[in-house]
Parts: sequence; structure tokens; C-alpha cells
Amino acid sequence: MPAPTFAAITEPVPGSSRPVHYCLAETWDGLYVPYALRLPSPEATELPFVFLAYGNGGGGLQWLRDRVETYGYIMERLLDAGYACAWGRYRTEVELGYHNGGPLVVDRRQGMDLMNRSPLEFEDELAILEHVAKHPQIDPNRLGHVGVSHAGEMLFKIASSYESPLKAGIACEPANHEFLDLTPDDTAFTNPDTQLRNIEEMQMRDPAFVRARINEPLALDRIKPISLPILVMGRDDDHLQGIFRVSYDLLAESGKDAEWVSWDHPLHGYIFPVRGAAGVEVNDVQDRAIDGVIAFLDRHLAG
Repeated sequence: MPAPTFAAITEPVPGSSRPVHYCLAETWDGLYVPYALRLPSPEATELPFVFLAYGNGGGGLQWLRDRVETYGYIMERLLDAGYACAWGRYRTEVELGYHNGGPLVVDRRQGMDLMNRSPLEFEDELAILEHVAKHPQIDPNRLGHVGVSHAGEMLFKIASSYESPLKAGIACEPANHEFLDLTPDDTAFTNPDTQLRNIEEMQMRDPAFVRARINEPLALDRIKPISLPILVMGRDDDHLQGIFRVSYDLLAESGKDAEWVSWDHPLHGYIFPVRGAAGVEVNDVQDRAIDGVIAFLDRHLAG
């Protein structure tokens, strides 16, 4: 099998001496997804790597360019700490695709793969990680994942469903309603035009309220295979704070290598500061939270 190709497009990053390499990873069903890779220096080798992910999928290359330009602060912090890192794109979330679809099964027909369902977005992340692991400058034994919101839930799905190449993961404000099989309250409703659920305004601040509404035996069964060290990060006044905390509580009660921290900040996804017209808008809370992210990665991805 030929060696994988990495730098599909290389572009400068405004305000930085370190460029971005837009690469393509082949997904498990033969399509391609892009990711935006940056390296601390052009000659460094055996680098630890951090995958950065936010929310639902879609958007492609233009989404990545916006992330590098507008949400580049976290990348610069990781690069300064000696990490290679990449924003990744993946296919759009399928409503309850993980809950209803079951494990991905692959067979063969006419000499090619045959699947019982399409891969899901978290499986695209795994395809990117498999691609990154073959990069000549990256240590395949030191891969980490930082996911916010839906991408935090994707980390839980990866850790539960596969023996992945990941060695550590951070789930910031993980929207784990599907993973926990949460029954929404009356703040959720079904869109009459699509018959898909709208759960954007669910009020799930109280962990006890959340715990009473999850399928706890199923959630514990999904947590049982997890061996990945996970830092769960909450946000003090978030309307889903109860989901974040219960996600950690179930990990801890199951004896998993898990840590919890919560910060008071108005931005959903506060560990990904935003560049505005006046420059990067970042405050002390965000910097201290990112310090904690890097310290957790250092503990688990040290050479």
C-alpha cells in the first residue's frame, strides 16, 4: 500500500510563522474529509498530536479556514507547548444515528466493502486519527482529542465503541444526551416540518434531574468499555450543566480515569477563544482553563 499523502494545500496563517496544511483523510466508506494540520516547527519529529473538534459536522474546507483564522488561539497555545494539532471536519450528525444504528459491521461484496450502515461523524474522526498517526513527524502513540459540545459527546462515543489510537481526551461541555439516552423535558419539541427533535433549549442544569431522566443501565453499559483518561469540563451557568456533571459522575463511579472541572464563563466553548475585530478576545478564565487542558495533556501524552 502506498504511503499516505498529507499536505493537500499549504497556506500561511496571519500573525503566525507556522503555516497550516489542509490534508484529506479517506473515511471508512471511501469518501474524504479535510483537516487543518499545524506543526510546532517544520523539522520537529515524534510530536504528540491533539485533534480539535467543535459541534456538529459539515462545512468542509471553508469551515476549517474560518476556524484557523478565527479560533486559532488554542492552536497557538498548543503549538507553543510542543503539540502538533488540527481542526477536523466530519460528516453531519444523524439524529439518533448512534443510538439506533448499532455497531458498524463490515462485510465484503464483489471484492469491496459492504456495510450495515453508513459511518457516522465520530467514525470520521477516527479515520482522521488513523491518517494522522501515519504522519512522519507525529508519534502515533501520543494522540489526544479535545472536543466541545457535540464533539465532546463524540469523544465518549469513540472511547466506548472502539479501541482507538487515542491516549487522552477532553470533553468540554459534552452534549451527551444521546450517549446517556436522555429523555428530554417539555422544553424540547419535534419540528413539524422535519419530524426531527429540537432540543436546543433543554433545561438540564440539575444533575439529579438529569440522572432521573437517563437510561442509566444503558449509559453504564456504554461507559464500561472506556479505558481512555477523560477530563470533563463543565460551564457553571450552562443550561446543560447537569448533563456534563452526570457524564463525569458515571465515569468516576465506574472506576474510570476521569477528572472534572467547571469554569464560569459566558462563552459556550470557552476553551476556544474567538478572534474579533480588535484581536483575540480572551480573558483570565479562558487562559487558566487552557492551562488546565495543556497540563492534562502533558500528564497523559508525555514522551
